[in-house]
Amino acid sequence: MKVLVVEQGANPSTDFFIRPWAEDNQAQCEFMSLSSPPPAQQKWDLVVFVRYITPAWRAWLTNNKNHISRIALFMDDDLFSLKAHVHLPLRYRYKLFKYAWQQQFWLKRANCELWVSTPWLAKKYASWSPLVLTPSSPHRHQTPQKTLFYHGSASHQSELDWLYPVFEQVLMQDHSISVELIGNHNVRKQFATLPRIHVLHPMSWPAYQALLARTGRCIGLAPLLENAFNSARAPTKFFDITQAGAVGIYADHPVYRSVIKDGYNGLLLPMEQQTWADAILALSKNEEQRQAMQQQALDTHTSYPSS
Repeated sequence: MKVLVVEQGANPSTDFFIRPWAEDNQAQCEFMSLSSPPPAQQKWDLVVFVRYITPAWRAWLTNNKNHISRIALFMDDDLFSLKAHVHLPLRYRYKLFKYAWQQQFWLKRANCELWVSTPWLAKKYASWSPLVLTPSSPHRHQTPQKTLFYHGSASHQSELDWLYPVFEQVLMQDHSISVELIGNHNVRKQFATLPRIHVLHPMSWPAYQALLARTGRCIGLAPLLENAFNSARAPTKFFDITQAGAVGIYADHPVYRSVIKDGYNGLLLPMEQQTWADAILALSKNEEQRQAMQQQALDTHTSYPSS
């Protein structure tokens, strides 16, 4: 069965319901974004819209009705009830009105099938004879993740800019790595196009200390560009990275040479982006090396500055 799935980008509705259905039915699916131009004319056994449909896709369905055997709309909320939307944010209510509620009448006339996520929705829209899909975990095939982090403050925007191509290369080559950053809306927007990047809001010092006490981080980064402001830095990132249970990669800079012995309690690297990307990828694959350096960093952390 040749199926086109139209969705508003990667989303849980598709992963919990549509992909398991496709797997159970051995469907050959192509996934397209709701905001993309519809494809050129071709034959489809089924076109499934996940939650929403736009006027452009409606027009495409009309123009290609002789090449499409079935169409379906899947919903996992009560998208067709304005009363259910009353307490939602106004912008979201408008989206539901325009791309769901307003489309239901046309969809019925077009003999669109209704697929739903719960028996409750099936009962409410019984006149539409809905198909109830059963959710399945999308996490079964998820690659276990190692957290690579950089916790630079607002004064480190230059370092964040410098790290962008490093993250881009690392995330493309090693799908077991996720990146954790701290930053504002601009930082979130800056890195939005890269996969597996999580941007935390800036927080108070006590909250940050509690964050570091949580386990799960693997590699911490401490780049430092040459400028007058950075010359006054102290090697405090070493203590943060070690407290987080990670091994650190540090700029080969006077700030860190006082505490880091390269290859012993961390890595000291020149500020060359390819060198950092290569080191991260190598360290990600070498758990034994990470554990040894992290233990030696803990020993340094405990004895510093007497060591």
